[in-house]
Amino acid sequence: MRGFGALAAAVMDLLWSAGEPRTVRAVFEDFRQQRRIAYTTVMTVMDNLHRKGWLRRELVGRAYLYEPVRSREEHSAELMGEALADSVDLATTLVHFVERMSPEEARLLRDALARSRGTDGADGADGADGADGADGADGAQVGDDDRQCDGDRPTGGRG
Repeated sequence: MRGFGALAAAVMDLLWSAGEPRTVRAVFEDFRQQRRIAYTTVMTVMDNLHRKGWLRRELVGRAYLYEPVRSREEHSAELMGEALADSVDLATTLVHFVERMSPEEARLLRDALARSRGTDGADGADGADGADGADGADGAQVGDDDRQCDGDRPTGGRG
């Protein structure tokens, strides 16, 4: 799985944002307000996404209702997993990824790691005592404050 093409990505974005199943006609009408596009083009893209397993559909009357099989967040997580799988050195790739995180993103990662390990993330959320379990291989905390920051993005640190 890789990212979608431009039109498929636009269809997926619209369906994710809609939060409910949509017909080809409804998606077409939304697109027609923004760009010149043929109904059959939208229908073909949505059918292709269905055949590839990205959309499920249900026949209601004479029209199919389409909805994403996975959430936007699940799709993003799959893309991140693929990027990691492509890495020759997983640990170094993760370090480079974490170094580019804003303090808020690092906090969110610590909280997600705590939740996935069955803790509430409240203890050690600041990374001071290591209780949140977000230790790296060298004992450093995700989002350590020893990095220099320029706005929301780190400019240096481990590496």
